[in-house]
Amino acid sequence: MTSPAVLAGYRVIDCSIAMAGPFAAQRLGDLGADVIKVEPTTGEWQRHASAGGAVGNEINVSFLSLNRNKRSVALNLKNPEGTAALRELVRTADVFLQNYRPGVAARLGVDYESLKAINPSIVYVSISGYGEDGPYRDRPGQDLLVQAMSGAMLSAGRDGDEPSPAGQYLADAVTASTAFEGVLAALLHRERTGEGQLVTVNMLDAITTLQMQELSVFTVGGKPQQRSKEALAHVYIRAPYGIFRTTDGFVALAFAEPEKLGELIGEPGFAGWKAEVEGWTRRDDMHERIAAKLALEPSQHWLDLLGAAGMWVGPVYSYQDLVDDPQIAHNGTFVEYDHPTEGRVKTPGFPYKFSATPPAITRGAPLTGQHTREVLTEAGFDDAAIEAMLAAGAASDRML
Repeated sequence: MTSPAVLAGYRVIDCSIAMAGPFAAQRLGDLGADVIKVEPTTGEWQRHASAGGAVGNEINVSFLSLNRNKRSVALNLKNPEGTAALRELVRTADVFLQNYRPGVAARLGVDYESLKAINPSIVYVSISGYGEDGPYRDRPGQDLLVQAMSGAMLSAGRDGDEPSPAGQYLADAVTASTAFEGVLAALLHRERTGEGQLVTVNMLDAITTLQMQELSVFTVGGKPQQRSKEALAHVYIRAPYGIFRTTDGFVALAFAEPEKLGELIGEPGFAGWKAEVEGWTRRDDMHERIAAKLALEPSQHWLDLLGAAGMWVGPVYSYQDLVDDPQIAHNGTFVEYDHPTEGRVKTPGFPYKFSATPPAITRGAPLTGQHTREVLTEAGFDDAAIEAMLAAGAASDRML
């Protein structure tokens, strides 16, 4: 018999928008928390901003992917009754998560000190772009802008080429994981002491601290961040380390011993070369010679030949290749479920496994206000009060 989910019995009030906050709250929902998404009566911003133009039927894919395992309550927080309803929900909550612009939470009366007065044990998580205060307090915390500030774009590629951002919404995703970790740590502290607390997370710190090793090489080791003439995958790694073109695609190659690699690919010039010597001093030369040889055969030839010799070599995938990969299938990396308006949904699942309390999808992303009546009833509002709020525009609902 399966044990209750890890976070079963915990209630999370999710007042966040876009990606970082909703993704963090979704992770909590995947582990069994009752996540109540409080959104405007017109729906959260992400419902109206379709990444990749994937609009869906009634819920676009952006929102669908970040808001499973949540209930939606639609409240007008510019209406005093709507704000009062939110504060009432906080009384029975364990976690409150928001990424409002600086000053908005206090203006609405839902800042940490205000909610702590209602619920002293609340774990309050505030996500910002650059910090709660300081010179960049009011700058827009957007993924690409934060990536650009992180320094990471100048750790790969050719010297003189335009810096290239990551192929995923990296700053948002790392911030989401950081906020998720912060919630779990604060809840553990509360279990031990009964004390709630304020947890602040910002995107710039999250992506900076992610580069623990790289930045330490710079700050402690004093090594400059200098890109090479050839497109090495990272400035602080010896050659070979990068992506190489073949006759039908690309392969990735990392940390090969030059002399052994030379024997395999037919490059006699690597004779006597050492990884920790020429791998640094002749990086561009090594990369050029490897690129010339690997361009003569198809990818599978090199994957088989170099792989059999114990070289660190691998394919360069498209999303279709990734979805079709047998290891991905074996791991159960993607999950499928039926959504009432979007049909059969296939999406990435969970990055962790628990033997006794596995994560699960119990509901897909909700429609705006789908659970307004349900959640407000649980909070103690009677039918008449709920109808009055709906009539006054303080709340809205949407029934399936």
